[in-house]
Amino acid sequence: FSVPQPLPETVRWVADALQTGLVQTTHPRYYGLFNGRAALAAEVADRVAAAFNPQLSVWSHAPAAVDIERHTISAVSVRLGYGPTAGGHFTSGGSEANYTGLLCALTRAHAGFDELGARAFDGPPRVYASRDSHLAWLKIAHQAGIGRGAIRLIATDGRGRMDLNALRLAIETDLRAGDVPVMIAATAGTTNAGAVDPLRECRMVADQHGLWLHVDAAWGGGLIASTRARGLLEGIERADSITIDAHKWLAATMGTGMFLVRDATLLARVFRVAASYMPASDPGLDPYVNSVQWSRRFAGLRLFTTLATAGWDGLGRHIERCLELAHRLESRLRASGWAIVNDAGMAVVCATPPTASVSVDGIIADLHAKGQHWCSRAMFEDQAVVRACITNSTTNEADVEALAKALHVLARARVELR
Repeated sequence: FSVPQPLPETVRWVADALQTGLVQTTHPRYYGLFNGRAALAAEVADRVAAAFNPQLSVWSHAPAAVDIERHTISAVSVRLGYGPTAGGHFTSGGSEANYTGLLCALTRAHAGFDELGARAFDGPPRVYASRDSHLAWLKIAHQAGIGRGAIRLIATDGRGRMDLNALRLAIETDLRAGDVPVMIAATAGTTNAGAVDPLRECRMVADQHGLWLHVDAAWGGGLIASTRARGLLEGIERADSITIDAHKWLAATMGTGMFLVRDATLLARVFRVAASYMPASDPGLDPYVNSVQWSRRFAGLRLFTTLATAGWDGLGRHIERCLELAHRLESRLRASGWAIVNDAGMAVVCATPPTASVSVDGIIADLHAKGQHWCSRAMFEDQAVVRACITNSTTNEADVEALAKALHVLARARVELR
């Protein structure tokens, strides 16, 4: 930094570094996590937001930007099946949105929480999530001041879903111990296998004990775009709050999370604050009194422009295309003797090789060494699996055929080496 460099040379250096120093997640043969290829409309939105560089803490300084985000959140709320009292905001990602859900649950559970924190409760607060949920919950509980031990990780049912009997038992055990159950954190689309917890039944258990029901649909929430596949999320509209990340399956660039809540008035209580240096603190208008963040980038423009140019139907076709490719990969792997161990429904395939003694870790290492495809190693019901997730709009039939063939060849080669 001591000698200034020309911008073209600097950008070229950075691009070269990223070309060789990243897992190329935008590539059509990347089947790893969820940050795939973003829509061009979302990329353009990033440039527009950077050029105007609005500050979205208060409405008066950026009324157009704030209203665009509110309009987009409202459209997503309607798509989810929420009513007129619903609302929410954009977040940095699923962890912030889930954290917001916990703060809402704690604030509603005890009138003194907003001032006294966990001391307001007569016993330690408890939160219930599947053992296959995103374990950001542990960091979130620490951040909220209720401690990592507040998270009860509930056993799954053999299909990757939260076991309802185990959930009921955990709540009853905690009640007898004098603990205070506060929230059920259901998952709609687990990271490893795309499993969806029984949402309607979780709602019934929550109502029985007066608990907040939050649904982490950071990835799986993208199914709302598809009229054909959205049934997998049946019951999500009854959740008190929901997390969706548009940068996972709705073709936005990274950092386009959303928090949706059935009763938006609670947000003003959770995040109430007034400062003399702020021009206003109107909970009906100003984002900073309704969210964790204060200064914030115009992130919602990415989803707005994508929806404006593709529509729900366009995004729905993208989702359904991913599902079709996942089904094709499943059938090709089965034909080669592989076992598909997770339920169909979302565009993720968890498979084990034909020969049980063949190492999944070895196959993944061989696959990555060849540099043509990228899958991840995951655990499903205590079993190591090869995991392939399809979220990229440019992935096609030839890509998944090539992946199936590569996995078949690598598994056979490892058998022959033994």
